[in-house]
Amino acid sequence: MTEKDQFDVSELQGRSYLADKDFTPAEVQYLVDFALHLKHLKKRNIPHYYLEGKNIALLFEKTSTRTRSAFTTAAIDLGAHPEFMGAGDIQLGKKESIEDTAKVLGSMFDGIEFRGFAHKDVEELAKYAGVPVWNGLTDEWHPTQMIADFMTVKENFGHLKGLTLTFVGDGRNNMANSLLVAGAMLGVNIHILAPKELHPAQDVVNIAQKFANESGAKLLITDDIDEGVKGSNVIYTDVWVSMGETNWEERVKLLTPYQVNMDMMKKTGTPDDQLIFMHCLPAFHDTKTSYGQDVAKKYGITEMEVTDEVFRSKYARQFEEAENRMHSIKAMMAATLGDLFIPKM
Repeated sequence: MTEKDQFDVSELQGRSYLADKDFTPAEVQYLVDFALHLKHLKKRNIPHYYLEGKNIALLFEKTSTRTRSAFTTAAIDLGAHPEFMGAGDIQLGKKESIEDTAKVLGSMFDGIEFRGFAHKDVEELAKYAGVPVWNGLTDEWHPTQMIADFMTVKENFGHLKGLTLTFVGDGRNNMANSLLVAGAMLGVNIHILAPKELHPAQDVVNIAQKFANESGAKLLITDDIDEGVKGSNVIYTDVWVSMGETNWEERVKLLTPYQVNMDMMKKTGTPDDQLIFMHCLPAFHDTKTSYGQDVAKKYGITEMEVTDEVFRSKYARQFEEAENRMHSIKAMMAATLGDLFIPKM
């Protein structure tokens, strides 16, 4: 780190993590490196009880496999007790206001995770809870995924700055927003490859460009496949229809030309040892799900955002990426809540 990039790790204590844009590039880089350190400890069975005796509330308006598993195992590994509350267990904005819920839970728990729909809800929760609140996913941002994603990229390439990552698909969703901003913060060139109708909102681009101007990252928003993937080190995609949406017909029509397949991987022109594929999961790469079967029946396609060939190829890193959710969430919770010594990376 340069002198400009240095910061006091204690400044992270007590803070909520709602979006990467609310932190400095040095702080986000620290969390990536701290996550790698914690993974090293985990793999060698070295205890790291930074949150011993703490209680963590896990609030899930939206269901999840990876986020719930990652927060639960991360909390336990850190010595904390996680308490899961699903959509049927919480009354946010229904029978009880978010403000009232935040004050009650904040008085009982040391930290709160929230995975839901409206980003304003997690902001209000953080405003009144009095304890750190962590965004497990909202309609605008997915910050915990970002630490895991760039952790995975650094594991594969040994560095981040100067690499190129192309996100292919719905360029307006929370993953595209988050990758654009977090990548720009870390000096990663980010390409958003999407139909013009699905290009990211200008306010998100403006936030990312501000960080890119400081880091030297190059940003590209395009609907041209050849231009979008050229020189990429990471091809990244996500589901075409986000949870809560039902516009399958529209998205299948718009995004079928943007399916990640071997032809697209080859169009990068990048040597095989400098190219990987990533996906935040779940992925519709076959018809072994009810969604996959339904889409195949209605629209005649058996693979959606990525082909099974790419998903199972030597380029694929989605399962390492999924595991890294646990290590990155552990880093985020320990850095913002742990009252033991947190090492400088």
